[in-house]
Amino acid sequence: MNAMPRHTLRALRLGVLLLFGSTLLSRCATMMTPTGGPKDTLPPVILTMTPDNYTRNVPTVPKGMKIYIGFDEFVQIKDQQKEFFTSPQMKKKPTLTLRGRGLVIQLRDTLEPNTTYALNFGSAIQDNNENNPLYSMRYVFSTGDEIDSMILSGYTADSYKTDSVSKSFIWFYPADSLDETPEYDSTIFNRKPSVIARAETNGIFIAQNLKPIPYRLYAIEDTNDNQMYEPGVDQVGFIEELQNPLELPDFAIWYDSLRRYVTAEPQLYFRMFTDVAFRRQMLSETARPLQHQAMLYFASAHPRIVRIHFDSIPDERVIIDPQTVGRDTVALWFNMPSESLPDTIRGTITYFKHDSIRQLQEVTEDLKLAWRLVETKAEEREREKLEREKRKAEEAGEEWTPPAEKNPFAWKFVTSGEINPEEDLVVDFDYPLARLDSASLVLTRDYPDSTHEEVPLRIVRDTAQLRRWHIRTEWVPASKYTLTIPAGAITDIAGFSNDSIVESRATMDPEKFSTVKINVVAPDDGTRYIIQMLDGGGKLKQERRDLSSGLCQFNYVPAGDIRFRVIEDRNGNGKWDAGNLVERRQPERTELYANDDGEDTFTTKANWEMEFTMDMSRIFAPVTMESLIRTLDEREEQRLRREAEKLAKEGDKGRREREMQERQANQERFNNTMNTTGGMFMR
Repeated sequence: MNAMPRHTLRALRLGVLLLFGSTLLSRCATMMTPTGGPKDTLPPVILTMTPDNYTRNVPTVPKGMKIYIGFDEFVQIKDQQKEFFTSPQMKKKPTLTLRGRGLVIQLRDTLEPNTTYALNFGSAIQDNNENNPLYSMRYVFSTGDEIDSMILSGYTADSYKTDSVSKSFIWFYPADSLDETPEYDSTIFNRKPSVIARAETNGIFIAQNLKPIPYRLYAIEDTNDNQMYEPGVDQVGFIEELQNPLELPDFAIWYDSLRRYVTAEPQLYFRMFTDVAFRRQMLSETARPLQHQAMLYFASAHPRIVRIHFDSIPDERVIIDPQTVGRDTVALWFNMPSESLPDTIRGTITYFKHDSIRQLQEVTEDLKLAWRLVETKAEEREREKLEREKRKAEEAGEEWTPPAEKNPFAWKFVTSGEINPEEDLVVDFDYPLARLDSASLVLTRDYPDSTHEEVPLRIVRDTAQLRRWHIRTEWVPASKYTLTIPAGAITDIAGFSNDSIVESRATMDPEKFSTVKINVVAPDDGTRYIIQMLDGGGKLKQERRDLSSGLCQFNYVPAGDIRFRVIEDRNGNGKWDAGNLVERRQPERTELYANDDGEDTFTTKANWEMEFTMDMSRIFAPVTMESLIRTLDEREEQRLRREAEKLAKEGDKGRREREMQERQANQERFNNTMNTTGGMFMR
């Protein structure tokens, strides 16, 4: 981008301030009593600030100091806890009180000397009638002779989904006040930031009132609105190098008339991720929900279990079944007859537990797992019903025969609808299986002339889920099959056996789906890639891993919109890896594929074949300010195009409304667009 001298920027800032000041005065001069007409969509207008905005030499102990902001109409305060914050953070937040058509702010904290403070209201100030928010209202003052006046912009994005992260906080730490952190970065845990900014809903932030010095920068997604970073809850991002706003390139800033707040071209790019929180390892809870099952709940992932032993159950009869990816929830299954299981099982577990100084130590703890049969409401109603029927029969002198009990053996097919010929027919059982007569299972291919052909099958247990089984064969597309499992072929560890199971399924017809072929062009440096195909709503549909240069193909793609998420799998483990804040390790890079026209959403149709070429060197080229701006512009154009197509489907009325909105938007952009930094923010 073209650089511009700093004195020119200051002149432009003054000119823009005068421009917006005249706009406000013009609007004030034309106010009158409403007489009907279109709905009010304008936010409140600031008429006065006392003391003036950008007041200097405010005392560090502002006893009784009150700030008054007057508006042209009655206002309300919405979501104060979420929207209002101070920069830097004050120990005691100022109190906000409505008075007439104004707002009274009372400072309650001792201030730091020679410091620029900003009270940021976000969208908390809204008019009383239509809830129109006054976005980005700020009151700035200084306890010294000067007000810091540098500006910096950036963009916060979810590093995996590549979507913007809205309303995240940006924390600035002067570099000269920090220690070097080559291996362990604890800055945000031990220090308060000197400047705080916040991104808007589009992920763009404009940080103001900075000094012309190097800063270390972090972005925090404040999920719980407590202005604290909570690992494992909040997303976090960091910029590896120090950033001095004086040395960064200039950027454009303008008023977004559709979103109704000021936005900008980003200078910096935060790739945010959810870091792993440290949790002390311990066995936090045990339960025995079923006679043949117990549950162990650990406080942290990946517990190191040495041994589990029970007094009344042989060790080989205890099946350990982790329930989560991190193995912090573990199911224990008891492969014993029901009559051999006591109501209370006692034993011990030996595992590694954190001590008071966070060191893992081997410990042995007692286990006491109690179970009792608890009748559900439905079971109670059924029992009472049968008792009434039995009593009625006996009173009539009739013989009463109880109905056959429902077979407690439970199963369900995970695969729903038609079978993808490239995949398995998957079935889950309630309990681990003790016996499976796979030779008795029969799979037939059913022909239109009512003839049948028995086909070979294999049934194998899932490698990750103990109670999941895969039925495999060479599925023929566009065919019908029948699976027959005779009664008693399967018995689980509770001693329950199946009734006869007959399941009819069809396989997918490739002519009803699309085929997507991708020519992957990758550098010869050993890096592997993952391509994920998403539907129009961003849901993962198919995935191909361990890719390098060559052909990648997605079959049986339903008609509709698709997108591609591409992951640079640097360590080749076949999955996306998040970053680590304290180790200052960035997450693996993820990008949405876009073609040369900037399009990232593609429409498939039945019996179509689509081809793409993905050049990984282009997709994962270094991110520059120019490339980031271009990517965001292309996404915004696509978003507006999709919105226009949606309105077009609503008919002529929708089109006319869209055209009117675009004319208004274009006029506002013409009036409000500013081509360099500064804008209406600083004096």
